[in-house]
Amino acid sequence: MIRHPHAEQIVQKLTQAGHVAVYAGGCVRDALLDRPYPDVDIATSATPDQVQALFPKASDPQGKAFGVIRLRLDEHVFEIATFRVDGPYLDGRRPSSVTFTTAEEDARRRDFTVNGMFFDPLKNELLDYVQGRADLSARLIRAIGDPVARFTEDRLRLFRALRFAVQLGFEIEPATWKALCTLAPESKVISPERIRDELVKILTSPDPARGFDLLHDSGLMAVWIPELLEMRGCDQSPEHHPEGDVWVHTRLLLTHLKNPSPVLALAALLHDVGKPRTSKTEPSGRIRFFGHEGVGARMAEEILRKLRFPNDEIASITACIANHMAFKDAPNMRVSTLKRLLARPTFTEELELHRVDCSACHGELDIHTFLTAKLSEFSKEEIKPKPLITGHDLQKLGVQPGPQMGKILNQLMDEQLEGKFTDRDGAITRAQELLK
Repeated sequence: MIRHPHAEQIVQKLTQAGHVAVYAGGCVRDALLDRPYPDVDIATSATPDQVQALFPKASDPQGKAFGVIRLRLDEHVFEIATFRVDGPYLDGRRPSSVTFTTAEEDARRRDFTVNGMFFDPLKNELLDYVQGRADLSARLIRAIGDPVARFTEDRLRLFRALRFAVQLGFEIEPATWKALCTLAPESKVISPERIRDELVKILTSPDPARGFDLLHDSGLMAVWIPELLEMRGCDQSPEHHPEGDVWVHTRLLLTHLKNPSPVLALAALLHDVGKPRTSKTEPSGRIRFFGHEGVGARMAEEILRKLRFPNDEIASITACIANHMAFKDAPNMRVSTLKRLLARPTFTEELELHRVDCSACHGELDIHTFLTAKLSEFSKEEIKPKPLITGHDLQKLGVQPGPQMGKILNQLMDEQLEGKFTDRDGAITRAQELLK
C-alpha cells in the first residue's frame, strides 16, 4: 500500500532488532485515499535510546522527551516515535509527561480516527484499532474516544478538524462537531502562529468557501477574526451587487477559488473587510463605500499582525486589498500607468482577485480580458525596463537629492515607459529639458 524504500529500511532494521515498527498517521490515511503522502512517520515499540542506538545519526533534543526522534536519510527526514500514552495536558497543547506503551494504546490517544491507523510494510497489513477505515469510507472526521477530552487535551485540534474536513471533503461527525463548537472559545490559549498556520491550510484548500462556513458556524471566526462578522447585514447597492450583502459577496467570491496561494486566499477573505466601517447611504438610496480599500488594508494589516504573519506576506496581502479598486480604471490609464500596474510584484494575485471579485457580483470580466491581453502584448522588458537615467546622473546635472529629484525620476520613467525616448542619450536630453 505504501512504498517508500528509506522508510521500509528503517522499519526493517527496528524489526530485526526485536521491536515492533509501523507507519503511522497521515501517510496511512492518504495512501488509503490514493492521495500523495510526501512524509512517512514511523511508530515503534523501541524507546528513543534504543532508536538512537540503532541509528547513531538520529537526534531531536526537544522531541526526545515526548518519545520522538528525527532521522535524516539522504534528502528525507523521518520522525520515529515510540508508542506512548500521554499524561495530563496542563497547557492545552502538550502533555506534561508521556509513558511508553503498546500500539493499540498509542492509537487511542491520537486525535481523529482517520489519523489513528498503522500500516506494517513488511507484512503489508493495516492495523486499525479505532475504526478509522470505516470513517474513511463514510467520509467522516470523528474524534477518537470522548471528543471533549480530545479537544481539551490539545485545543489546536479544533482547527485541525476543520482543516481535515475541507482538505478531504469530509463531514464532521455530530458529537465531534458539538464538542468543537462548545470548546471554540477556549481556542484563545493557542499561540497565534499555530492558528495562522491552520487558517492558511483551511483557506488554501480545494474548498475555501466551506472553510469560511465552518470557521463561522463553529464560533472560531468570532474568536480570531471577529472583524469579518461586521460584514453580515452590511447592505450593498443591488444594481452593482445583486448577490446580497458584503458577507454573502465574500463567501460567494471564495467559491470561485480552489487551492489559492496564501496571499490570494487572505486577500480574498479580507478584501472588503473595510466596507462596514465606510458605508454611507446617499439621499438617492445608493450605498457607497468611499475609501473602503484603504481602510480594509489597514484593518487587514492589524489582523495579520495579530496572527503573526510574516512581514512580506502582510505587505503583499494588504497591497492586493489596497489596489483592488484600481482595476476599473485600467482601460483609461496612460500607457506608463498601465505598465506600472502590470509590473507590480503582486499583479498576478491582484488580477485573480479582480476576476473572482467580479464573478461574485456583476459577472463582467471585460477588464480582466483587457489586462490579460495587455500582459501578453507587452514584453517583460517593456513592463519593467531598467531605468535609462539615475539619480547619480541628475546630480551631475546639478539636481540635489530630495523631492525634486524623485519627481523628475518618476516623470522620466513614465516617459520611458511610453516610448518617448529609447536610449540613455535621449533620457539625458529630456532631463535637461525638464530642468530648464
